[in-house]
Parts: sequence; structure tokens; C-alpha cells
Amino acid sequence: MLIKLQKKTLVKIQLIGYIITLFIGVFIVLTTLQLYQDVKPLLSEQTDVFSDKSAVISKEVSVFKSVNKDRIYFSSEEIEELKSQPFIKDVSIFNNADFRIKAYSNQSENIPLFQTDLFFESIPDDYIDVKTEDWVWAENDEVVPIIIPENYLKLYNFGFAESQGLPVLSKNTISQITFNLKVSGNFSSEVFKSRIVGFSNKINSILVPETFLEYANTKFGRSKKSRISRLLVTFNNPTDERILEFFNENNYSINKDKLEFSKLSFFFNSALVFVIAIAMIILVLSIAFILLSFNLIIQKNKAMVSNLGAIGYTHKSIAKFYQVVISVATLIAIIPAIILSIYVRNLYLDRLDALFEFSEGNSFITALGIATLVLLCVLYSIIILNKVKAIVLPKR
Repeated sequence: MLIKLQKKTLVKIQLIGYIITLFIGVFIVLTTLQLYQDVKPLLSEQTDVFSDKSAVISKEVSVFKSVNKDRIYFSSEEIEELKSQPFIKDVSIFNNADFRIKAYSNQSENIPLFQTDLFFESIPDDYIDVKTEDWVWAENDEVVPIIIPENYLKLYNFGFAESQGLPVLSKNTISQITFNLKVSGNFSSEVFKSRIVGFSNKINSILVPETFLEYANTKFGRSKKSRISRLLVTFNNPTDERILEFFNENNYSINKDKLEFSKLSFFFNSALVFVIAIAMIILVLSIAFILLSFNLIIQKNKAMVSNLGAIGYTHKSIAKFYQVVISVATLIAIIPAIILSIYVRNLYLDRLDALFEFSEGNSFITALGIATLVLLCVLYSIIILNKVKAIVLPKR
């Protein structure tokens, strides 16, 4: 009798609308949060592309700089001006070799004969993306470690070696080869042994330890004055529009590809925040909608609820029907949202696994979905019970 009477007070279209909007909101929130959790290691740990907020800058080479080479170097005032910019977090200096370098192999060694001129630069170890125990040098060490860009090895294997009929070399093979370095300048010279110990994907230069470059510049350098032609700049926010504006005003050349890659991380995070915000709005509106609907139902049937209390029904028994209905509707909305969210996650995990070296993280979709279900059911039950109680047991 009581249930039949209460059924007549329900508006089915309102329940259906609540189920649909709650399903959409919960599905988007669960899927987006899980996607961010899954892709976060890929952005910050497993690849340097998205996490890199650094760029190499130099001065634009013009006709005047070609005539006067000193114009390409950064002064201490210019470096300090860069450091003072609010969008720049840190500035690191590329130290240049101020001496002649010739690399060659001996005929007795089991490698092709070669001889070539080289250039060296150094940068603080914190900015180098190659981690190896061999990256050290002291004055009495026999071997000078070198890091080269990985692109150089690819150019040799797929370009130079192919055209010259030379063998291709793997990273492991080339890392085992020791060759000679002849360093000369300031009316003296010295021969060192050298070996390639790593391949950088970040810095497009031939690097040696700072200790070696300082030693060689002091002993063989042609100029006593340190000259800086390139800087590695780390940004607080690589999407700050003031960066390119400042560099263009000062005729600084920036590695824009690195900066564009860094922007992808910002855009990805911004897109996720935007999607989650929209989903939360949908979620809140669906909750507000159903609460408003039940409030209108109870207010519209206030006389009936009051009469039921008068003939002996408790406020708990009257509220129970509405509590069950709204809980079932919430269950119908959230459980399919959890299932669909898990299905979508499996699809994009398969795709990520095919494209990247990807390590799957823990899934919290089910736990978060059930927690949302329980929280909403408890919230609805308390609100409905209090509203019915206010009618059945009015304050005196």
C-alpha cells in the first residue's frame, strides 16, 4: 500500500536523466584520472621529450658577426640579464675548447684507419642525460671519456659508412673502441687516449668532462679569456609567450624544437584539467538535479507524507522507499561507468604498449567508482531522511 502510493509520486524521466548524466560524469572522471595516472610516468620518466624544459640558445649569425666573430659570444652582462628574467629558472654555460683537436686511429688497432678534426664542449653533469661511471677524468687518467649525440652515430651508419663502404657500428661496438686524441695549441701538444662512453639524445654536441676541458684550455688554450657562444637555459614554463619575444628582441637563436616538445606536456595537462573540470560540473549538476527533483516531489506531496506520519508510519519507513530508488538509480549509473572506463583503459593501454616501452601502473577505477557510489548513496539517504523527518516530526 505505502510503496504503491509512493510510486505514483515519482517522475521517471527525471530518474532517467539523472542516471544518464551521472553515468557520463563518472565515466569521464574515472577515465581521465586513470589516463593521467597511466601516462604520467611516460611523460616524466620514460621519455625525455615531454619532461625537458630546457633549450640551447646562441646568437644569430649575421653579416656583421661574420666579420667580427667576437659578436657571437655572450658577455657576463648578457648572461646575468638572462638569469634575471622571471621566466628563466637556470642558465648553464657551454665551455668551448680553445685549442686544436685531432682524432685518429693507429694501424695496429683492429679498427678502420681514420683521422679527423674535432671540437669539444663541456657542461655541468646535472644537465647531461647520459649516466655512466666512466664519465670522470683527472689529470693522470689515461683515457678521456667522450659523449656524442646519438644522431652522429646514425649519420655515420646510414650515411657516411654506406657511401664509403665502411662497416656499420653498434653503440656497444663503438664504446669498446679506443682511439688517439692529439691536442695542440699555445706552442705545445699532447696525445691522449679516448673512448666514447655514451650517446646523448638531448645535447647536440661532442662533450668531454669539465675537468679535462679546464685542464686543456689552461695548457693549450690560445686565449686566456673564456668565450661563451652557447647557453643551456631551463624555463619555469616553456609556454610563456615572453620567451620568444625576449629572444627575438635580443637576436638570440633558440632550439625551438625542444621548446615545442616541452609545450606538449603543458597542453596535455591543461587538456586533462579542462576535461576533468567539465566532468565534475556534469557530476555536480546531476547530483543537484536529483536532489532538487526529490525535494520537489516531497514538497509537492507534503500533505500525503504528513498524513502517513499521522496514521502511524515512521519517518524512516516513509524515507526508505526514496532512499532505495535513488540508490538503485545511482548503482545503475556508476557500475556501467566503471565497466566502460576499464574497457577504454585496456584499449589505450594496448595502444601505448605498441607505441612505447610502457610499464602499466595500478588501476584505481573500480575502487574510486565504488567509493563514489557509497558516498553518494550515504549522502542521498541522509538528506532524504532529514527532509521527511522535518515533515513527519515538525519542530514544536
